[in-house]
Amino acid sequence: MDARIEDYALIGDEQTAALIGRDGSIDWLCLPRFDSGACFARLLGDEDHGHWRIAPAGADTCTRRAYRSDTLVLDTEWETPDGTVRVTDLMPQRDRAPDVVRIVEGVSGRVTVRSTLRLRFDYGSIMPWVRRVDGHRVAVAGPDSVWLRAEPPVRTWGEDYGTHAEFTVAEGDRVAFVLTWHPSHERRPPLVDPYEALECSVTDWRRWARHCRYDGPYRDAVVRSLITLKALTYAPTGGIVAAATTSLPEQPGGVRNWDYRYCWLRDSTLTLGALLAAGYQGEAEAWRDWLLRAVAGDPADLQIMYGVAGERRLPETELPWLPGFAGSAPVRIGNGAVAQLQFDVYGEVMDSLTLARSAGLPAKPHIWALQRSLMTFLESAWRQPDEGLWEVRGGRRHFVHSKVMVWVAADRAVQTLEKHPDLHGDLEGWRRLRDEVHREVCEKGFDRERNTFTQSYGSRELDAALLLVPRTGFLPPDDPRVVGTVDAIRDGLGHGGFLRRYETDDSSVDGLPGGEGAFLACSFWLADALHLTGRTQEARELFDRLVGLCNDVGLLAEEYDPVRRCQLGNFPQAFSHVGLVNTALTLFGGERAG
Repeated sequence: MDARIEDYALIGDEQTAALIGRDGSIDWLCLPRFDSGACFARLLGDEDHGHWRIAPAGADTCTRRAYRSDTLVLDTEWETPDGTVRVTDLMPQRDRAPDVVRIVEGVSGRVTVRSTLRLRFDYGSIMPWVRRVDGHRVAVAGPDSVWLRAEPPVRTWGEDYGTHAEFTVAEGDRVAFVLTWHPSHERRPPLVDPYEALECSVTDWRRWARHCRYDGPYRDAVVRSLITLKALTYAPTGGIVAAATTSLPEQPGGVRNWDYRYCWLRDSTLTLGALLAAGYQGEAEAWRDWLLRAVAGDPADLQIMYGVAGERRLPETELPWLPGFAGSAPVRIGNGAVAQLQFDVYGEVMDSLTLARSAGLPAKPHIWALQRSLMTFLESAWRQPDEGLWEVRGGRRHFVHSKVMVWVAADRAVQTLEKHPDLHGDLEGWRRLRDEVHREVCEKGFDRERNTFTQSYGSRELDAALLLVPRTGFLPPDDPRVVGTVDAIRDGLGHGGFLRRYETDDSSVDGLPGGEGAFLACSFWLADALHLTGRTQEARELFDRLVGLCNDVGLLAEEYDPVRRCQLGNFPQAFSHVGLVNTALTLFGGERAG
């Protein structure tokens, strides 16, 4: 495939999502939910691994495409010598089953359009049995069944292990295709009206977008990011996945290919803050409640990530039949980092629940008991080394960011007791813990010679996560150690303001060969840190460049390669869009659009 990651757009129904390329092909779709086996996996393989393309005969790529304003409904247009045709793609809010709706509309002239559907279940490894039933094409393999129909009906035929259709539309003509999944042992679900689904989707998304409180510069980018976060939400539980994909590479041809279709605790505070500040209390409460269910149990068993319903077992497996995006192998499903020890997640959970309480989210009677339990565990365990925020696979170390987040946990526990004297806890013990951690980090995690905090005790490596130090309250923004750390990270890890997470050229740091691109969330953190340290104009200029990295429909991946000038990593990335929202609120929250 010659496609780039930024060539894709997203549609979804808040339970799963699909990626559509500029050529009109759905190349990635997991059914029935984000982390299920894909029925379209061309994104990580080739046409034989499943895709669904609708485009004018002979056309290679679209002329233009855009989301309808404030929606997740995608319009793609082709101008041909014979006329212009539009394809509208959406996944309507589901009743029982997920549907993909593709509406072909003649805009001018008469255009011949082709549809090619190749279904392959289980990440492209299983070819289904396809037959005709009551005017539909039905594909079945094991637990999966997919139904395809067109309104009005068009002639379809089977050829080369695919289902094909060819038809002509004139100005005003419309042909709608609906692809519906359901368990193969159940009866076919009720049919969705594709045209009614389009109208309802547009209305529902726009109604939702109107709740956005932000009215400053870059509002369109902020709303698009919020819609993307909504699309990455698993509505039945409130969990928000890090991305809709697995194994999109952090380096073309490299091995840093991970499955991001899970929910990370590291994202919790920043995500919660973005939702609350933007006016989406319902989504914030659902995310808070997912968090509470996921982390329930023995604090010693707290994981860094969970499945969309809070599942704990996410075994990592390689899929050797898929060559990977741009030849980047291996393709992985599941994530072995789930078993890592990361102390930062305890601080994230404590911070998130403190933020939720202060924001007035409805209280739960067991929240404080859970927080006390987390603190009891931290008091005895925090001196251990861990794998750190970035899930390095090069062995445990005393990561400075992890220790800072232990301080955050103790600080939030102290703040809670000071503000709520009706709650009970070890106030003096947690104050002592907070002071001890602070003292140790400043002694062992700070390089006085270079005036910067370092990635781990005694190391010389830098870590972009330390840009969060002033945001956490560990030190004030005007502290010389904070300013020095911001400058060191900008200069040592930056490329035109775009930051790497840490130095990856030395495999001893994370145990993996090769490098990666600039991590976009970290680049937004740099803009925040520059603003907090008094360099607001520089921060705004950086933010403008970062927003400019969004693709033509406003989406961001995990990383950006400033040399090749392309996006890298899983897509679209919730952490990047959370960064965009929070930085806009930080830089312009008090302004009004002119």
